Amino acid sequence: MDATALRRAIPEVVGILVRRGADFSSAEDAVQTALVRALERPVLEGVRDIRAWLVTVAWRAFLDQVRSDAARAARQELFAQEPEPGAVPQHDDTLGLYFLCSHPVLTSTSAIALTLRAVAGLTTKQIAHAFLVPEATMAQRISRAKQRLVGIPLDAPGDLSRVVRVLYLLFNEGYSGEIDIAAEAIRATRQLAALTDEPEVAGLLALMLLHHARQPARVVGGQLVPLAEQDRALWDVDAITEGVAILQSALTQDRLGQYQAQAAIAALHADAQSAAETDWVQIVEWYDELLVFGDSPVIRLGRAVAIGEADGPHAGLAALDPVGDDVPRYHAVLAYLHERTGEVDAAAAEYAEAAWRATSTLEQQHLLRQAERLRLGQGLN
Repeated sequence: MDATALRRAIPEVVGILVRRGADFSSAEDAVQTALVRALERPVLEGVRDIRAWLVTVAWRAFLDQVRSDAARAARQELFAQEPEPGAVPQHDDTLGLYFLCSHPVLTSTSAIALTLRAVAGLTTKQIAHAFLVPEATMAQRISRAKQRLVGIPLDAPGDLSRVVRVLYLLFNEGYSGEIDIAAEAIRATRQLAALTDEPEVAGLLALMLLHHARQPARVVGGQLVPLAEQDRALWDVDAITEGVAILQSALTQDRLGQYQAQAAIAALHADAQSAAETDWVQIVEWYDELLVFGDSPVIRLGRAVAIGEADGPHAGLAALDPVGDDVPRYHAVLAYLHERTGEVDAAAAEYAEAAWRATSTLEQQHLLRQAERLRLGQGLN
């Protein structure tokens, strides 16, 4: 069973059921039922067209729902209109499904969960495992999201920038459980890029590929490894090559956006053979471009790090000054810059503070090791 091929067909199959008369919520539930049945079978013997098989099984599942509904009599006409077996007409509603799952009536969390189900084709159980919540909790979250979409047609105009934002947040959820959420975000973004000619979608795909390429070197022996200390031989060269090529193509359209600018920064890191060879001056310039699209404390935090590398730690501290200390990783950056200026005691205290505020166990353990290293009188590695 090719699970990837099955998931790739999910958005189109949902669209087909909606066009046959099912509401989105019921259609999505029916397709999930078909997907689970398919995944439970090691081989679909005699099935040449997975998409057509999913349509047939999902439509029957939908009809079962209709039959069991209290308003069976009013909906009996749908059963009578069941199409004859045969070729399924081609009509790709995938883009509309992206828009629907990212509709403004949904919170970002709900939009991410629904995108994973309706677009990426993951089961509720898989999504729950990825987000480390009980399956029942995730089922309720998805159910509430679908209820908020009642009455909104699949072909309603949508906001592509919101879709891109949801995919960006999805990628940043990272990794946990049996499902690689970042990989699923890349797959969904790749699918969206094939449906649109928007350089920001391409920029987001490039950004994801470039960051994901470093994942094998990010955690070694159960310990978090900072970018500067990573073994670059472990980076995925093919993903980097593809990401850079996609970014270069997007930049030629001369419609720069925040995701292209972020991808350019990631590309400069990927292009350096070692941390010492990183072009920090150009990275600072790209951070300045990012500020044009929105003056975010997170962007200013990254910019302060880049300035600290390009112009020295004192310049970095000056650039960090306007950033609030409630911004994630602020104290870690402050600790690093203080250590660079030789203020070891202040750096150790800031590393300890950063560890206390860290939301990731791996990050917390790394920061505590940095604080202990300084207290033992050891310098930078």
